Amino acid sequence: MDDDPWTVAVIGSGPRGLSVLERMALRLAQSPPAGPVVIHLIDAVEVGCGRVWRTDQPAYLLMNTVADEISMFSGPLVPGTRSQPGAGPSLAQWWQQHSTDFPGPNSYAPRALYGQYLHFVLDSIEAALPDKVTLVRRRQTAAQLRGDGNRGYRLKLADGSVLAAHRVVLTTGHARPRLTGPSQELSEFAAQRTHLRYVPAGPAAEMRLDELSGGSAVGVMGLGLTFYDVMAALTLGRGGRFTEAADGTLRYRPSGDEPLLFAGSRSGLLMPGRGVNYKPLDQVYDPAVFTERRVARLKAGARLDFVRDVFPWLRAEMDLVSTLAHNRAATGSAQRERFVHAVAAEAEHTCPDIAVLADQHGLAPMAAPDLDTLAQPFRGRVFTGPGHFRRALADVVEADLREADRGNLHSPRKAALDVLRDVRWLICALVDFAALRPSSHERDFLGWYAQRSAFLVSGPPRVRLRQALALMDSGVLTVLGPNTRFTVDAAHDRFVGQSEVVADSRVLLDTVIDARVPPTDIRLDDSPLMTDLHARGVVRPYRNDWGPPHGPREGFETGGVAVTQAPYHPLSATGEADRGTCVLGIPTEHTRWFMTVGGRRPGFWSQFDQDADDVARSVLSGVRAADPVPAHAGP
Repeated sequence: MDDDPWTVAVIGSGPRGLSVLERMALRLAQSPPAGPVVIHLIDAVEVGCGRVWRTDQPAYLLMNTVADEISMFSGPLVPGTRSQPGAGPSLAQWWQQHSTDFPGPNSYAPRALYGQYLHFVLDSIEAALPDKVTLVRRRQTAAQLRGDGNRGYRLKLADGSVLAAHRVVLTTGHARPRLTGPSQELSEFAAQRTHLRYVPAGPAAEMRLDELSGGSAVGVMGLGLTFYDVMAALTLGRGGRFTEAADGTLRYRPSGDEPLLFAGSRSGLLMPGRGVNYKPLDQVYDPAVFTERRVARLKAGARLDFVRDVFPWLRAEMDLVSTLAHNRAATGSAQRERFVHAVAAEAEHTCPDIAVLADQHGLAPMAAPDLDTLAQPFRGRVFTGPGHFRRALADVVEADLREADRGNLHSPRKAALDVLRDVRWLICALVDFAALRPSSHERDFLGWYAQRSAFLVSGPPRVRLRQALALMDSGVLTVLGPNTRFTVDAAHDRFVGQSEVVADSRVLLDTVIDARVPPTDIRLDDSPLMTDLHARGVVRPYRNDWGPPHGPREGFETGGVAVTQAPYHPLSATGEADRGTCVLGIPTEHTRWFMTVGGRRPGFWSQFDQDADDVARSVLSGVRAADPVPAHAGP
């Protein structure tokens, strides 16, 4: 390939793939190549937006981030110029420019609209590519990747064609995992009975929900974001309507074509809603306790225990913000600033007691809510029947909506939870690449904190909870309760859903939909490319392995692809790094944390941008820049 164009294959064209392409385009524009460069952008579903943001999905499927908080350009639009790599509009700005009914910057865009925005980003990137750089869009499934000696790689596509590439970027996004355990049992039970349906986990836009008949009994496993999508698809998508009553509550007007929904999870709680955003777009949260300096000190020591060494500092930051929100209306800004300065000074030496310092500065302490109490409000309770649980659930959801309406500056609860979003990058710095002890990483972080924060912080628009309450009132939706199990009943030839703590909750079902987020685990990844790479030992799961000198060792496999530090080269089964390949985003989840992010915050350079730029620099390292044009010497 020495005389051929320098060729890069980017597999996966969702936000991560586009972010790498955008930084590649900017680097090539800043340093035009001497010879031809070809970039293949490959996606099995839709080139330009990928699987999750496909543009053919219905408008009732919404994002869970407001439009003003997301962009795919690594810099803001320069007034008077066209969009180009490094400088372009946010989603909200683009939406406002391209729609006559833009609802405002704090609105939640349909996922399909975000897909259209991603296409706009891709078109802007391609239009700005310098001479000698060509972008090739390929809607194909990548099947096999083989090294070709010193000549790079040969990438086989599902149609049998083979591409030669010097460098490869894997930004493949969410996997379709092989079914195991109870999910496999449910699937096999349905496969033997034509009147039953089992719908595996995945985006709601891919689920074959049109096959479900009106009036049939449908079980839904999980009460998170995908549950709300399924709920919308089987109500709004069936012609139902929500109307607002005089008291502001919603009422559901059924079409008659809806199935009856019976949903449940371990907690029995509908995923809480996002608080109204009252923070200015250009505001960056500056921690007083869980600071960059504190994180550096923690990381400089021995392997960490998350609960013992990390969470107390994070909890203190939450207590601080909760107390500030609680006192915002009754105190002046100068008083609150003195309090924050005192907290920061104390935090230089020890983890501060926020309540004591609040008292000293004339503020009423308000501890942040306990994460377990918020996420599992029904723990330890037993309910006498479905009606008893329905009233308890409605009380919790209505209380959450009141807090969400107060917003992320005035509600102590929502303000404290917003801290978990604001300091994610600092938490990543502590947990990425096995900074935690294996037992604490597996039990405390992945098994507890990561789940709690995702459930409590990444919630849907508030309207989804109001719709769920209306559907419960109408009888279309029944939340079965905590500790819900979905099993099979061979005697009745049906599925069964039942809460272990709600009396008389057992219901026979015609369909079960898995609305949980599929796990990231390359050992279960059913894609031909990742299956082949793992089987041949080209990639392996990341293993957190540790032990004190002369002591017992502990460890576990996370399931995420093992990679080096930036630019994230995959590690083989023998520990060798493949320097010509980079793996970024969701396939590396658990090796690094929060790889599911689908964009960046406008106006700020983030780890999302840095990741993309590190990969872009790596894959273009073999491109020779053109000789600079000599300056005109004059007559």
